[in-house]
Formats: sequence, C-alpha cells, structure tokens
Amino acid sequence: MPTTNLPAIRLRRSAWNRGRIVGQKRPLMPKHVWAIRVRLEIANRVRDLALFNTAIDSKLRGCDLVSLKVADVFAAGQVKERTSVNQSKTKQPVRFEITEGTRRSIAAWLQDPAMIGSEYLWPGRFHERLHISTRQYTRLVRDWVTSVGLEPSAYGTHSMRRTKVAQIYRKTGNLRAVQLLLGHTKMDSTVRYLGVELEDALAISEAVEM
Repeated sequence: MPTTNLPAIRLRRSAWNRGRIVGQKRPLMPKHVWAIRVRLEIANRVRDLALFNTAIDSKLRGCDLVSLKVADVFAAGQVKERTSVNQSKTKQPVRFEITEGTRRSIAAWLQDPAMIGSEYLWPGRFHERLHISTRQYTRLVRDWVTSVGLEPSAYGTHSMRRTKVAQIYRKTGNLRAVQLLLGHTKMDSTVRYLGVELEDALAISEAVEM
C-alpha cells in the first residue's frame, strides 16, 4: 500500500528577539555609574558594589569576571593596584588597573563571612558551583540598570565592559590604548566593538548646522 507524504507540521513559535532591543549594548554614562554606586552603598550590598566596581575597572568579559579568584586581586594583605588575568576566549593575558574606590569595596567584601575559605572572588551559593554564573551576573546587571531608570533591554554585561573604554576613547581618541585594555588581538575588532566609525560620523553630523 503506497504511503502518502504528508507536509511537515511545524509549531509556530514567536521569534526569540520579539519585543527585544538586539545589537550592540550601550555603555553606561558616568552619571549612571555614580547613581548605581550610591544605590548599592545605601542598600549595603557589599558584594554587588565590589562586583560592579570591578566590572567597570577590569573591562573583562562576563565569563572572565565571574571566574576571578581572590589571588588575582589580593596579595600581601592588600588589594593589588594592578593585576593580570588570562582571557578564556583568546587565551591571552590582559592587564587592568584597580582604582582606589574599587580596592576599598573589594577589601570590604573580603571581610564578609561569605568569603571565608573561598578561592573565588564571587563564590556561588551552592557547593557544586564554585562561583556565580554568567546568567546570575546578567540578572544583576539588569537589576542595576533598572534601579536607575534605564531600559534593561538596551544594556547588558557588555555594557559594563564597554563603559570605561568608551569614555577613554571619547576623551583621548587613542584606539591603540583601548585595544590593549580590552585585550583585542586585532584593531578591527576594537573599531567594531566601540562603533567608532558610526560615533565619529554622528559627531560630525551633529556639528554641522543647516
């Protein structure tokens, strides 16, 4: 008996990005950085303040930030002023500074009882999870930007990575410095990451009055 080929039945699912703002995430402005810091300080969220400050200073990808170890930032009884970590994506080391405010917040977090015996700077809540996950970090970033009235879909973990370098480029125009700070192997990657060509074009356009 011949068999009839029936058309495939596919479930109609809505697009994963429906209602979302996709594409490159915006960096935070300095006023947003300070507003988030103030809110975290008032709420006495010691870990979140240290994590936020470290994210801004380090310019690390989320996967590298959450896997930081105490030894990466702390030695000889004090928080380091500079440190270097290997990037999981490129396997290359990248150096970053730890500013005074960040050092204070990290030092306060290291005194927390939750840090007793922890090898990782941001320990997980469960024994099988040595440190917080990138998903948990993503949720924290969403909470931070929402707390200061920003649209959460326009910001993400890469916003934290881009925030400081965006200001550095805006003030100095030094792409090579930004490339080194981000740990990019190619300048083209840095140009695309910052959206330099678009930003420059918009700045030129805004300066022309008709």
